[in-house]
Amino acid sequence: MSTPADPRGFYTAGYTLADPAEADRMGRWRALGARSKADHVMALCARAGLRPGSVVEIGCGDGALLAELGARGLAPVLDGCELSPPAAELARARGIPGARRIEAYDGEQVPAADGAYDLAILSHVLEHVPEPAPLLREAARVAPAVLVEVPLEANRSAARPAKRREAARIGHVHFLDRAAVHELAAGAGLRVEAELTDPLPYAHHAFFAASAPARARAAVKAGVRRAAWRLAPRAAERLFTVHHAVLARRV
Repeated sequence: MSTPADPRGFYTAGYTLADPAEADRMGRWRALGARSKADHVMALCARAGLRPGSVVEIGCGDGALLAELGARGLAPVLDGCELSPPAAELARARGIPGARRIEAYDGEQVPAADGAYDLAILSHVLEHVPEPAPLLREAARVAPAVLVEVPLEANRSAARPAKRREAARIGHVHFLDRAAVHELAAGAGLRVEAELTDPLPYAHHAFFAASAPARARAAVKAGVRRAAWRLAPRAAERLFTVHHAVLARRV
């Protein structure tokens, strides 16, 4: 897969849509995704016994996840950095309690001192960056605990040409599996302490369905995938895309 020639411009375009209706729809899509991502963050922190006092989200987009985590009381401090300046502006405009600083950055170096935070979050970011390993090491520099979530797209369904084209359209440049996530964590000096996968509920699969038949197909798809995932989660990962989140700490 090729990377966008202008990554900042590529992602800025997604947050500055000219059509108000489309901008509203994408905002609702990001809010829906933020709820499931926040579920995963809260679950993994609980499993690992982590109660962070300060959090930074690297690649925070329009702040949807930070706002959701703030509403759930994850931490008193919820900062963010984002490649797209307009997206960072949208995040600041939310007035998220505990957000001391939300700013644009260069996509490589987080503007924070070593160990400035208790937890760094990279949620659906690593599949977008040309070199995920350095960014993960940077996350481990600014926080002793790092939470990563990615879609596991090294599977039969996601390998179809139409799926690859759609992934490229939204900026995916890596198609990861569970082993690749663990390898990236180890390379950054991190040890995975807790992890989970999620095939996502009906609301995600049906969000872009524009007709009753399309919604019915989405219901069948969501039901079949969840059933397969419950019966054999590792086998399911090889067949279709699930979201995978890990919480890791510095070794």
